[in-house]
Amino acid sequence: MSKFIPLSIPNFEGNERKYVDDAIEQGWVSTGGAYITKLEKILAEFLHTDSVAACQSGTAAIHLSMVEAGVRPGDVVLVPPLTFIAAVNPVKYQFAAPVFIDCDDSFCIDPVKLQEFCENECSFDGTQLSYMGKPVKALVAVHVFGNMADMVAIMDIAKKYNFKVIEDATEALGSKYTSGPFAGRYAGTIGDFGCYSFNGNKIITTGGGGAVTANNPKVVDHIRYLSTQAKDDVHYYIHNEIGYNYRMTNLQAALGIAQMEELPEFIRRKQDNHKLYCQLFEGFEFGRMIGFRADTDSNMWFYSLEINRDKVKASMREIITALEKRGVQTRAIWGLINEQLPYKDEATYKLEKAPYYAERILNLPSSTQITKEDIVYVVDQVKKVLGEFTYGHRTEK
Repeated sequence: MSKFIPLSIPNFEGNERKYVDDAIEQGWVSTGGAYITKLEKILAEFLHTDSVAACQSGTAAIHLSMVEAGVRPGDVVLVPPLTFIAAVNPVKYQFAAPVFIDCDDSFCIDPVKLQEFCENECSFDGTQLSYMGKPVKALVAVHVFGNMADMVAIMDIAKKYNFKVIEDATEALGSKYTSGPFAGRYAGTIGDFGCYSFNGNKIITTGGGGAVTANNPKVVDHIRYLSTQAKDDVHYYIHNEIGYNYRMTNLQAALGIAQMEELPEFIRRKQDNHKLYCQLFEGFEFGRMIGFRADTDSNMWFYSLEINRDKVKASMREIITALEKRGVQTRAIWGLINEQLPYKDEATYKLEKAPYYAERILNLPSSTQITKEDIVYVVDQVKKVLGEFTYGHRTEK
């Protein structure tokens, strides 16, 4: 079939070429240049935060936050099992131990089980929370697919038990609370640290790239210092700390500035397209669209269909393969991180909803340039494939 609708691809319909060409003409293409500083300022203004440090990836942003949060070998970091593995790998970079806490129906970490874990499985001396005799230093709260975690409850628990909160907002640039104590606050600006990704499939892209913010501008300055190999004297190459090659390039930043100009329009399209998907799947007996937290304005970066496993028994691989043959690219949500080989021996706590959703969520095409006609086609093909599998047929067309 000649028709092909990709899952999530970048959209360059603004000033991307103009700004990148300008950076090339100036000769500033590497890890220095005015576009980096300008992008950091634009991000800070958009997020209503004091300071932002651009870096090489969302993973780098999380790792730098771990370092700054004081996560050391033998420490414990609380993490979700249902997310991309990059949210958890930096725990291992610091030779710390992850503990996997279940998600709620938003796919984000469950604050009820988080509270239960802290209260029933840990000890607290009024200053330090400990699990199995090891200090709990931080929590990684991932805003999955642009759906914000319950930050009101999470921040209350973190304050009570005195651990740092690292917000993984790599999928949630532009998502914000609309009511409650954090009304108007954006994903990534509520915890101690906020991390963003500009990978090619994100709502804006710099090719690779990411950014990090924190609740203290001096902390952001130190993160920026660490990301540039901890240079104390750039002329004589004096380094007083271990640094990292985590700096964004000027070419990436030039691309990012053009993308930031388009972000509000990208969010509007994401929201409109999600609404259309919901309308087209309304009443569908073999699946339902997953929504977003009611007290937020989400960027709705990625769309999720929950498959009715009482009626559809085919494996996710069979479903995805059948749709691909019909020109529709989809994906499974993720394999649970705690089941991956590097993490299979790590501690978990009451994992119930995470495995439930891991078996049921199909992610649908969500590019900002997808047309209404494409969405109608996607829905039609999904309905046909799930229907055929339900009745015991295999789709070979």
